[in-house]
Amino acid sequence: MIYTAIDNFYLTDEQLKNSPSRKDGIDEATETTLRIYGCDLIQESGILLKLPQAVMATGQVLFHRFYCKKSFARFDAKIVAASSLWLASKLEESPRRARQVIIVFHRMECRRENLPIEHLDLYSKKFSDLKAELSRTERHILKEMGFVCHVEHPHKFISNYLATLETPPELRQEAWNLANDSLRTTLCVRFKSEVVACGVVYAAARRFQVPLPENPPWWKAFDADKTGIDEVCRVLAHLYSLPKAQYSPVCKDGKPFTFSTKSADSQSQSISKEVPLSPPANNNANVSNTTVAAADLETEGAKEAKIKMALDRLKESKQSDDESKSMPTEDDAREETRNKSKSEHRTESSGEKSKDRDRERERDRDRERERDKERGRARDRERGRDSDRERERDETERDRDKVKDRGHRSKDRTKDSDRDYRGSSYSSREKDRYRHHSYA
Repeated sequence: MIYTAIDNFYLTDEQLKNSPSRKDGIDEATETTLRIYGCDLIQESGILLKLPQAVMATGQVLFHRFYCKKSFARFDAKIVAASSLWLASKLEESPRRARQVIIVFHRMECRRENLPIEHLDLYSKKFSDLKAELSRTERHILKEMGFVCHVEHPHKFISNYLATLETPPELRQEAWNLANDSLRTTLCVRFKSEVVACGVVYAAARRFQVPLPENPPWWKAFDADKTGIDEVCRVLAHLYSLPKAQYSPVCKDGKPFTFSTKSADSQSQSISKEVPLSPPANNNANVSNTTVAAADLETEGAKEAKIKMALDRLKESKQSDDESKSMPTEDDAREETRNKSKSEHRTESSGEKSKDRDRERERDRDRERERDKERGRARDRERGRDSDRERERDETERDRDKVKDRGHRSKDRTKDSDRDYRGSSYSSREKDRYRHHSYA
């Protein structure tokens, strides 16, 4: 088989076990859940954006490849999923705008977190920050891939393999579905697309109980081995045994796509819990257990009171900010009057400029009209001259015709006179001849 594609991004099992996320303290189950969650986001958003399946498959492969080199603790899964889909749409020649991708992910996050679907203001600071983060993450993906983003999917091999094996048509759709589900796992970065295609065909045939030729083995004709096929089937079976993937906030710099206050409240609570509260110093060494318990209760009550005070202060500061924004000050009024005066001066100057422009345009129109009139007069003069010349030519031609007619008439008259003379002389001679000679 001849390989013409640049398809060399494959890792071993040891490299996957020692991934950057593991080094940052994220266990295998959490990493697997976040990978599945990001691929679910890419698949769902691609359906909402009406993208072809090739775009969604490419986006999921890019998502897996990126997290083979970077950690989930440093890059949020949501923003990486959005950037992977945005980049894949360009690679597969079905581009979408960044605004469309952000709006779709915002709507999906509202539905997944059971929040009211709010309108995303395209001119807000939140939208501009998300757009900048989307483009920044896309640059990170391109940098980690070395700008080599070619992806080879197992889907194009499935139809050829099934046609060669002469399987029933319902097996093709089942194999296609299994190939789509395999993109949520790390099979795309462990095995080549030919091996994944053979494993998918084998799993679909086992599900529909369709026998495949084993003497000789059918997978050897497609450059695959039995161990790889068994591993593909095992990974797919483990995928179907897992529950629905949920998002876990392991990234420190994660930015949500929504304007909800849940994340802000959770962050404020975590910060308030992490604030160290120094207990009161106890210099007496002989203190009973009852006094220690009372002191603990007092410290807990003090902590709760301080937390409440901090929340009240936050609310008051927010209210004061809103009031300060809503109530205009004297400086604002002065600035408004100055702006109004400047705008009036600008309107006056603009009105004068527009009047001058109108006058110049009228003058230009008058000049053009005069030029048109002069051109019409010149044309009339030329036409008059041409008519005079034509008349003179006609008169000269008529005179020539008259002269020619006169010449022809005089010639005809002379010819007629010569004929009459000759005829008369001949007759007189004949008469004289007949007169002198008598007939016998």
